[in-house]
Amino acid sequence: MNKLQKDQQAILKKLNIAALNKMQLDAQKTILAHDDVILLSPTGSGKTLAFLLPILAQLDPNCTEIQTLILTPSRELAIQIEQVIREMGTGFKANAVYGGRAGSKDRIELKHKPAILIGTPGRVADHIRRGTFTTHFISTFVLDEFDKSLEIGFEDEMVEIAFALKKVKKRILTSATNSIEIPRFIRLNEPKTLNYLTHKNEQLELVTVLSPAKDKLKTLVTLLKSLEDKPGIIFCNYKDTINWVSNLLQEHNIAHGCFYGGLEQQDRERALIKFRNGTHKILLATDLAARGIDVPEIEFIMHYQLPHRKEEFTHRNGRTARMMSDGTAYILRWEKENLPDFIVEAEPKILYEKDIAKPQNGVEKHWQTLFISGGRKDKISKGDIAGLFFKQGNLTKEELGVIEIKQDCAFVSVEKSKAEAVCEKLNNSKLKKKKVRISLA
Repeated sequence: MNKLQKDQQAILKKLNIAALNKMQLDAQKTILAHDDVILLSPTGSGKTLAFLLPILAQLDPNCTEIQTLILTPSRELAIQIEQVIREMGTGFKANAVYGGRAGSKDRIELKHKPAILIGTPGRVADHIRRGTFTTHFISTFVLDEFDKSLEIGFEDEMVEIAFALKKVKKRILTSATNSIEIPRFIRLNEPKTLNYLTHKNEQLELVTVLSPAKDKLKTLVTLLKSLEDKPGIIFCNYKDTINWVSNLLQEHNIAHGCFYGGLEQQDRERALIKFRNGTHKILLATDLAARGIDVPEIEFIMHYQLPHRKEEFTHRNGRTARMMSDGTAYILRWEKENLPDFIVEAEPKILYEKDIAKPQNGVEKHWQTLFISGGRKDKISKGDIAGLFFKQGNLTKEELGVIEIKQDCAFVSVEKSKAEAVCEKLNNSKLKKKKVRISLA
């Protein structure tokens, strides 16, 4: 076994991954052997790990400047990639820069240059203009979900960044769709294309649920209650619709989070944290959540509003039935509403509202998320937090849920019935050398 294989085994062990899938193995081999690679693979298939492993293998540990630049269309995807690299534990520094937070915070973190910089096109272009870092040592350029960046209007910034990178030797483009022409400004030279988009997902079940009412709200509530405690995403086309549906779910005591572009970055991050740790089983979202967010395996998605294009339909569906798991995509349709051709072609099964199975227990909230005012910069670990909650909070392992640590704070889920008492007991406790505030998030 060579050093590359040993290093990879150690990384996979830290990530709790038994083995790479075929796409990841093929991508790693291809990226190591070719300068320009286009990787097309469905949402949730593991593209991030597929390109990170060969990139990390080729980094120079003696270089003190940025060697790899990864562009992402969304803040959430940038944060997710940064987190994956940290969890790999390779010793290489990575930082994410993106809009929605102070540029001064970026500059403080970038004083000590990372080996890998991840960012959204607007923020990266701004730093290049300001001369925050040199591009002279950047030899690998990744455009993750590049078609999405173009779709949402980042082409000018992407052109600016591409022409600022004079020393790039390797270019990697990834996408979950194959419907867009590669822009010439990326300057690919005889790229090697890996296309894993050709296979139909046999684990995904498509179900059309017919609603007698045009607003479909009663049908939505009935369907959600029949699914009881299963995690899922409800897709809407507009933030106004999300707010409207959110009010309805609150009336029916259905715990949920909201995720769309108009929210403050902190609110978007907290919505995903609560969805990941089970505080909210339901996420109301626009197509911003169809790609590039880090969420656990979910059992269903719902199209409350029908998507406008086939690509949006495909990406939404790609959030479930991932990585060898089954999933269902529900299409909520008013009885007199016509389906787009691309949905008719998918041949969904039809279910009438009156035939929806009655729930056994109803939807209940089990977890509550707590905020902790200390994080990685304070040398606080997950073990430190767990120890505090077990020893001083008197929680059992079953009463403590997912712990997430950020740079300057942390979040932990605890059994809902214990949350307020634990906050009172542990607030102003010491973690490492820092006195931390603990409150309901």
